Amino acid sequence: MDSQLSNLTFSEFWIPISLSLEVAIVAWVVVLVAGILAGQGLARRSFRGKAIVETALMLPLVLPPTVVGFLLIIIFGKHSFIGEVIQSLFGQSLIFTWWAAVIASAVVAFPLMYQSAKVGFASVEASIEEAARMDGASEWKVFLHITLPLAKNALISGGILSFCRALGEFGATLMFAGNIPGVTQTIPTAIYVALDSGNMTLAWCWVGTIIIISFMMLWIVQRKSH
Repeated sequence: MDSQLSNLTFSEFWIPISLSLEVAIVAWVVVLVAGILAGQGLARRSFRGKAIVETALMLPLVLPPTVVGFLLIIIFGKHSFIGEVIQSLFGQSLIFTWWAAVIASAVVAFPLMYQSAKVGFASVEASIEEAARMDGASEWKVFLHITLPLAKNALISGGILSFCRALGEFGATLMFAGNIPGVTQTIPTAIYVALDSGNMTLAWCWVGTIIIISFMMLWIVQRKSH
């Protein structure tokens, strides 16, 4: 244990943390925008096939992360149309890159943001929005000044939960982005490697860090709900 502590460097400890935060923040921004747009668009609209669409949007929440990673490889792999376009534009495949980690985290975190946004928007009284329209407010002003403020608690909860989910993503990230130190090695994959190599001190440091971050985030959600 003492030898592990003496060999523990700040760089070893901090790089996966900073990378995880960077990936989670960018994924969270993507999820926040996409979740709000999807939630607003589907909260009160009825159309044939809506149940299928909503089921597809929620599917990453229940699928095994390895299945999500596999599907991402198929969608963005070099033999797919999207993969070929990315290869031609950027000269390299998306797989095993920093952006692959962002995409994997965003995909698994999206259902939490979407569901919270949909519930939040559905709870807003339509009569209030209609009154604002009758007073001459545009749709954008109604959404910005009426709908968003009234749904903000649900949006904040969804945003925090989706950030925590993005921060803790492991399976899909490992398959789609790999475990490249300094590039795609996030806290969960770093913990796996540290445990596999017997470096329990380093593993515990990362475990404690992600527990503290996640606890604080969930504590904020609980405070908002009471």
